[in-house]
Amino acid sequence: MTTTRVLIVEDDRDIAELVSRYLERSGFEVDMLSSGTEALTAIASRPPDLLILDLMLPGVDGLEICRSIRSTTATRTIPVIMLTARAEESERIAGLEIGADDYIAKPFSPNELVARVRALLRRAELHPVSSGPIRYGTIAVDPDRHTVMLDGQSVTLTAKEYLLLCYLLDHRGRVLSRDVLLTDVWGYRYTGGTRTVDVHVRRLREKLPSLSDALVTVKQFGYKLLDDPPV
Repeated sequence: MTTTRVLIVEDDRDIAELVSRYLERSGFEVDMLSSGTEALTAIASRPPDLLILDLMLPGVDGLEICRSIRSTTATRTIPVIMLTARAEESERIAGLEIGADDYIAKPFSPNELVARVRALLRRAELHPVSSGPIRYGTIAVDPDRHTVMLDGQSVTLTAKEYLLLCYLLDHRGRVLSRDVLLTDVWGYRYTGGTRTVDVHVRRLREKLPSLSDALVTVKQFGYKLLDDPPV
């Protein structure tokens, strides 16, 4: 059985070793790097199964690393957890907008971090049972190939955006609260608030404009994907 490999990019050696120790105890293979420039080279040559990424790094910062891997076909679906001292909401939103799947502020609980790693990997491995592409208007999702098409053109989604889209398609017609989406798609009770759902929904609407009218906001509650897309 192949061991899941996690890459930690963190320039604080004490924090990197703490995270590494807890992950290794939980059965993960761990690599550590302290430079953003080194991280980009390492990810390109051997993509990890999951990336834990500090924001403030020498060479290339965490946001630029995340932006880079999301723009490259071979690495765009790698789950990314940002681990940083920048706890402001604006910083969290910036990280999520770039394509991070999760955002944990320092100081943090190592046990919670491990739980989030497990949850994110578990969600990334889910593949809906399908006899072919799932179609919704001009959108076609192929679970076997992990691809999304819009009007016959390929659309690049992050791992979390893809899982959220699949969940909405599987539950079309139902009103889904933000808490339900966090629990079922992200796999845990997100302590940083439900804004992360709004960010990912906004990105889906931007990348798949046909969802603009079909994915309805239910005020002060959540979202509903219409049973059938508007004509």
